[in-house]
Amino acid sequence: MKFFLKHLTLLYVVVGLVLVPFESEAAGKKPRKSATVSSVKHKATSKSSRAKSQRVIKYKGSRINAKIRKSSAINQAYAADGYDGISPLNLASAKALVINQNTNEIIYAKNTNAPTPIASVTKLMTAMVILDSGLNLDEEVEVTNADVDYLKGTSSRLPIGTRLSRNELLNLALIASENRAASALATTYPAGRSQFIRDMNQKALNLGMVNTHFSDSTGLDSSNVSTAEDLAKMVNAAYHYDAIRNMSTTSSYDIQLSRRGPAHFNNTNILVRNSDWVIGLSKTGFINEAGRCLVMQAQLAGEPVIIVLLDSNGKYSRIGDANRVRKWIEHNTDPKPINDIDDVPITLGQTEMETYYN
Repeated sequence: MKFFLKHLTLLYVVVGLVLVPFESEAAGKKPRKSATVSSVKHKATSKSSRAKSQRVIKYKGSRINAKIRKSSAINQAYAADGYDGISPLNLASAKALVINQNTNEIIYAKNTNAPTPIASVTKLMTAMVILDSGLNLDEEVEVTNADVDYLKGTSSRLPIGTRLSRNELLNLALIASENRAASALATTYPAGRSQFIRDMNQKALNLGMVNTHFSDSTGLDSSNVSTAEDLAKMVNAAYHYDAIRNMSTTSSYDIQLSRRGPAHFNNTNILVRNSDWVIGLSKTGFINEAGRCLVMQAQLAGEPVIIVLLDSNGKYSRIGDANRVRKWIEHNTDPKPINDIDDVPITLGQTEMETYYN
């Protein structure tokens, strides 16, 4: 019996000696594992924070870079890419026509008879048809669902239900190129939108714009097409309207929207807003199919000049083109005193230019 107890005691001691190291090791591993998990979490949190910080910095940096690029593009446009005005005039716009409105001299021509979508340049014709109609410009009309752009999906600051006078809608269409404003002018035409479009096309024919077709009053429809030659005629005709001259060259316009309070609209042509140009008429346009477009009447070296720039790729390249035209004319024309805008004789289409156009 003693022998058995002696061996049992010895076995217990041996087993105890063997198990104690394992328990110690297990106990030691547990806090280390916990510490490792905590460290991983800390590293992950730290990494996430750094990544978030980097994203914020990158986002802010991208905004700053975008502003720098935009500012650089504008400055480049104003500088006309360093053009000296002496070298041959070469414009970036795919179609262009520059003519002296007094003498009908063609200063620059490029693809002038190629039909192309004209985007919001259309609104000049919209304005002429409204003014020709003799409608009461002080009469209020309503912007409705029929004026929403379901074709291109463009936005508008004029909510459905907005009531504005025709005069206000004309200002918004010509200054800010507001599509719902131009649409409402056609929608509320007494004879209806279809008749309005027919009158636009009839007006174009009356002006000798034989390569022009209108399908809507806004220019959002790419089937509104014309040529640089035809648009020079349209600009010249629109220049006869005091209202169009005054509206299209207004730098900004404020109206009171009943539901949203006061609203401020800027002219879409930065040359009207931020330059020393003497501009008598202006209209921009853009849809993807048309590219960037700009038509103007301006006084350059004391001479009235019509500028038509169509299908320009870059946002500011049409502005650069206009500045290149100005530099070329100022370097190659004897300067003359700038006449009062109302005293500039209009002869376009009445002399040798008539043969060129027809």
